[in-house]
Amino acid sequence: MPLPRKNIEKLIPYQPGKPIGELRRQLKIRKIIKLASNENPLGPSPKSKQAIKKALSEINRYPEGSCFYLRRGLSRKLKLKPDMLVFGNGSDELIDIIIKTFVEEGENIVTADITFLEYQIIARTLGREVIEVGLRNFRYDLKSMLRVINRKTKVIFIANPNNPTGTYVTARELNEFIKKVPRRVLVVLDEAYDIFVDAADFPRSMNYLKARGNVIILKTFSKAFGLAGLRIGYAIGPERLISYMERVRPPFNVNLLAQVASAAALEDKDYIKKTRQSIIEGRKYICSQLVKLGLAFLPSVANFILIDVARDGKELYKEMLKYGLIVRDMQQYGLSNFIRVTVGSRTENRKFIRVLSQILIK
Repeated sequence: MPLPRKNIEKLIPYQPGKPIGELRRQLKIRKIIKLASNENPLGPSPKSKQAIKKALSEINRYPEGSCFYLRRGLSRKLKLKPDMLVFGNGSDELIDIIIKTFVEEGENIVTADITFLEYQIIARTLGREVIEVGLRNFRYDLKSMLRVINRKTKVIFIANPNNPTGTYVTARELNEFIKKVPRRVLVVLDEAYDIFVDAADFPRSMNYLKARGNVIILKTFSKAFGLAGLRIGYAIGPERLISYMERVRPPFNVNLLAQVASAAALEDKDYIKKTRQSIIEGRKYICSQLVKLGLAFLPSVANFILIDVARDGKELYKEMLKYGLIVRDMQQYGLSNFIRVTVGSRTENRKFIRVLSQILIK
């Protein structure tokens, strides 16, 4: 029997949750509320739906290979040159492309130990070394990250806001950090959740594109734009770095429906405003109720909250399933007493608090 590469044998894959339909069948519960994957509870933009319907008759054709129309619309919106953008089948593919493009065998990436797991999984899948730096008070420890950079370091991944903690690196912290990073090292700022941030000291990352030549910013249409099921994200960076990524990017990697839905969503300002307001209000509500329940949690600027439930998080996850609620247990991150809950709709948030209260008093 053919054997995999040695590094694959030890690899722990990313663990997504079970499909809602399968859980309905197993639990015999008609109504399932999923608060586990940080998705938009409002669903996709009406304009995205219309664009998809219009494009359905064209799915027998290959998609536009360079995302021409989406690239044009996004570059105008961001006031950037079109060649400063590259699109991927979700941010995951862009992370894969970045590592393949910039990290040779024998070189390493640096990231946090508790952060988006795909940085570590993809790097190790490709046989690259990963240097993990512990969080400090559940926040990125940028000073320690600077200390571990060595001559073999090629890329640093920073999720800002961080997943699963919901914490963030401030503008001042990031400014000081980037100034000290050697220019030969690429800094990747993953801003999947930045649209939900209401903190005044959150970095304006676009400024780094002009000031430095070693920064790439990742964005996604999965969260605020409600298109997680279509898988589309994009990277912003200096034209030269983006041109290297384009050489590695697979052809036709972003499907037609993802392209037209994303382009339409960009134009739906009311939808984005409504989404942001809904998440910020829902986040405040959940946090206020957690205080009343006496539970510790991390102040979050994202669309999810990390909660210390003071008991086995996996068992609490199973208990909540019985009520038709899916949250995320944190055992894969080594946080056995924590769960992560996505901020849902008003009805979903209230049910989460109600069910959590019932379980805690048992």
